[in-house]
Amino acid sequence: MECKIKLLSLPKELLTYILSFLPWRDILRCTSLCKALRETYMSSSELQYVTELGSQQLLPVSNSHISVSKRLQLLRENNLAWSKFDLCSLETIPIPENFQTVTATYITNGHACFWKPSIDSVKIFPILPKPSQQTIERDLSPGSLCSVPNHSNIDIFMDAAQNLLAIAYAIRDDNYPSDEESYIELLTLDGDSVHPQAAGRTLFMSDLWLPRSRENFETPCSKLEGFGRHIAFLRFVPLFDSTDFSFASIWWLQIWDWQHSTSSNSILSGPIVLDVDSDGSTDFCFLGNDRFLIISDDLKLYSIEDMSKSPQLLACFLLPSSVLDLRCFTPTNDIACSSHPKMQAQWISDPKHRLLSLVSHSSHLVFVISTRIFFDDFIDSEGILGVSGNRALVQVTFDGLQPISCEAPPARPRKAG
Repeated sequence: MECKIKLLSLPKELLTYILSFLPWRDILRCTSLCKALRETYMSSSELQYVTELGSQQLLPVSNSHISVSKRLQLLRENNLAWSKFDLCSLETIPIPENFQTVTATYITNGHACFWKPSIDSVKIFPILPKPSQQTIERDLSPGSLCSVPNHSNIDIFMDAAQNLLAIAYAIRDDNYPSDEESYIELLTLDGDSVHPQAAGRTLFMSDLWLPRSRENFETPCSKLEGFGRHIAFLRFVPLFDSTDFSFASIWWLQIWDWQHSTSSNSILSGPIVLDVDSDGSTDFCFLGNDRFLIISDDLKLYSIEDMSKSPQLLACFLLPSSVLDLRCFTPTNDIACSSHPKMQAQWISDPKHRLLSLVSHSSHLVFVISTRIFFDDFIDSEGILGVSGNRALVQVTFDGLQPISCEAPPARPRKAG
């Protein structure tokens, strides 16, 4: 009782500071048991913001320009927008004829973003019936994406929540067609200016990316993807023999912290594949700002906490059966970010509480995985990497849902003695 009295005798600012170190559920427990703590909670925007974020399974985005009370208001607006979101009330949104086939599609921040590589065109428009935030609507005609001469666009990434348009392109010298240099341009999605948060206009790729292509060789498969401050580029590079015959391929993945540097040492490469037609069987996705997943014959989890070196392998997960051409799809949950124009998103989905969909069109299979399994402790007391036990997945077939298990590779045995 004496400890309780001493605690409650502290200034309200100090009580708020102490409570802020607790998990959001513990904050609610304390305030439900003590009237004084309840009053402290109700008068503190900081504590209410922490519990609102936790209850919605979101993480804060650091931004010193917006007060906590304003962020709390925006967060509650976001929750209200979700409660009003009714699929049955949505109207059918027509897709322009030019973008109905062979088109890369992004649904982000209440916008549909289409890119059709064959005609090098982009279309962006809002899709919510009554959007609360500032909307973007653009039509980029062929040749207008990038102003660099003698270039060819490889892939693009659009993130309306960050107002980001990233363009991966290659420049070839007509006198030396075997040499090709690749770059990534960082622009604003609602205009053609350099993104204000970017470390520079252009991200530079490592020399290892040079594909040593030949005049009759077309740009291979690639993927440009971003999450928060990170952008990654996956490309399948052909390998040629002395007769200029492409006999194999290899994939390269490079990751940038685009808000702090235009170069990167965070590079991964895959095994040499002799079957050049199978180079599209690798995919990847970010799991928050500190790790990502490589999807191929298995699932490899990597850490990118230290961007000064190559990603660190944390764990490897085996699929329940051999599956080809797996593609990873992550959900979107940004129905409303803000009702104020040009205000950046203040929170992101907690990567520990998401669902990943791995789709194989050739096998007619879909694997639905909770991301919680990728945030376990994968290092034992001796510092040996490894995972043991079963991981529950869901296999979706045309016959319905069937529960299966995914065996993770066992940990290495400890040394005797």
